Amino acid sequence: MYSTDYALLKRQLESLLTGEDHWLANLANTSALLFAELADLNWVGFYLLVEGELVLGPFQGKPACVRIPLGKGVCGTAAQRREAIVVPDVHEFPGHIVCDEASRSELVVPLLTKEERLLGVLDLDSPSLARFSSEDAQGLTQAMEILISATNWPEKF
Repeated sequence: MYSTDYALLKRQLESLLTGEDHWLANLANTSALLFAELADLNWVGFYLLVEGELVLGPFQGKPACVRIPLGKGVCGTAAQRREAIVVPDVHEFPGHIVCDEASRSELVVPLLTKEERLLGVLDLDSPSLARFSSEDAQGLTQAMEILISATNWPEKF
């Protein structure tokens, strides 16, 4: 449905992060870049793993749910499984957590370090059904690898 040039997006992200390694600044700028460059989104942002649950981090869009337990909703499930999840219709996902009634599809990508430490997740929502594809999941997983390697992460949030 949508064609994103992920090679270009990754170059833009690398350029944006060059010279800055603070985790908060990098998460904020990454969410802004993705919101500006990806079509048909109504929310994009991060949830960070804090004391065993996901807590809202930098984002673009309407106010969102603040805390999500691991294993709950799309974000908690992707974090628990440690794998990207593409949801064509959020109303068909068991236990979906509604933060914005306009959201119809979702993509969540876990943030995993090379040492397999779970930092949190990247969450993208769209008002359109089936907005996200496996290509989006792959492209954004690779983009998150750039973010993770360019960033100095605290031992805990």
